Amino acid sequence: MKKITLSILFGFFSLVAFAQLKTPEWVQNATIYEVNIRQFTPEGTFSAFETHLPRLKAMGVDILWLMPIHPIGELNRKGSLGSYYAVRDYRGINPEFGTHEDFAHLVDAAHNLGMKVIIDWVANHTSPDALWIEEGKLDWYTLDSLGKVQPTIGTDWWDVADLNYDNPQMRKEMISCMEYWVRDFNIDGYRCDVAGWVPMDFWNSARAALDQIKPVFMLAEAEGKELYSAFEMTYGWEFHHILNDVAKGKKNAADVQAYFERMQLPVGAFHMNFTSNHDENSWNGTEMERMGDARFAMAVMAATIQGMPLVYNGQETSLDRRLKFFEKDTINWDKMDLVDFYTRLLHMHQKYPALYVGAQQTAPKFLSTKDQKDLLIYTREQGESKVLVMINLSAKAQKVSLNTAAAGTYRNLFTDKKETLKDKQSLTLAPWGYAVYVQ
Repeated sequence: MKKITLSILFGFFSLVAFAQLKTPEWVQNATIYEVNIRQFTPEGTFSAFETHLPRLKAMGVDILWLMPIHPIGELNRKGSLGSYYAVRDYRGINPEFGTHEDFAHLVDAAHNLGMKVIIDWVANHTSPDALWIEEGKLDWYTLDSLGKVQPTIGTDWWDVADLNYDNPQMRKEMISCMEYWVRDFNIDGYRCDVAGWVPMDFWNSARAALDQIKPVFMLAEAEGKELYSAFEMTYGWEFHHILNDVAKGKKNAADVQAYFERMQLPVGAFHMNFTSNHDENSWNGTEMERMGDARFAMAVMAATIQGMPLVYNGQETSLDRRLKFFEKDTINWDKMDLVDFYTRLLHMHQKYPALYVGAQQTAPKFLSTKDQKDLLIYTREQGESKVLVMINLSAKAQKVSLNTAAAGTYRNLFTDKKETLKDKQSLTLAPWGYAVYVQ
């Protein structure tokens, strides 16, 4: 009984804390784009990436999420270049990418275009040759019976050393390092790696400290209501797995609808929706491998149903290979065949309040019934803004019969034509086809 009571109290105070977050106003209609600096250009530098900013701005990108920018440890390094997530110095810059001055220039350039920059923060562990270890701060780490640092238990991450969050000095310095990048480089927030493995009271303290400098935006690589006391956005992991399963024929429209019907988030909280990211691409497969011909329909759903859409670098050029994680493996930008597709989806998210996140976020209203397992129809509405989405979740053509809730005059997102949809009107969606109407 005591445990249940404490859990309820924790949930209550988490919601109160969430209501007090100083969420920047620009977040509500923002989109996010993940950047792998090493693989983005042949040079693999901040300066080379900076030349792409105008293109990304035009495509509709608001938030640039940079994978870890810090020096990578050499002890137990994986591959020739190592994992970005084996951080050696939280205040340093990976020399592969450039200098502190190059990074500052990149942030300023992004800000001048009206874009925001968040960086990946790895608070759960460091490299086993991190500066803290060299400085003899072993009590800042989880030690084995011989007093040696060790990886996070239950993983094969033998290139990292697990941190000890029972140590208040370590916590204080970790927050100080996070403050450094916000205060001295004016970054706009953090994507926090394996956030669920780090105590929530640490994240709450870190968020409070950062907001004293400027209101920041925080993304947790985790999923759970308790995270919203410190983070605006969490990963939509469950939804992503549903998308993969729908594409494979293992789940259907009824599963999608059931997920959103049971999803209860605190007011103002939201998920990040994606069809790919660095983990999915490198370890679980490309969109082509996981979703095949369904990948476009899944991307439309991820961008319209509820939450903030993510584009992983290379998706706009139909990235059809798994990028190597520990080696140089430059993205080929010659094709660029999906720039228009993502431009339409991202600009729609920016423009139409029906798709906003945060306090204005609305739930999808499903017009299709649960027995229509291969057909998903829903609207999102906010004031005079309305978005109507129809998706065929099968490899066979599907007939759609509209009802009064779908009727109205819209702009077809992908043809730019004005169309009037009527009650009982019949349409046909191609295999894995989709239609998006906005007003």
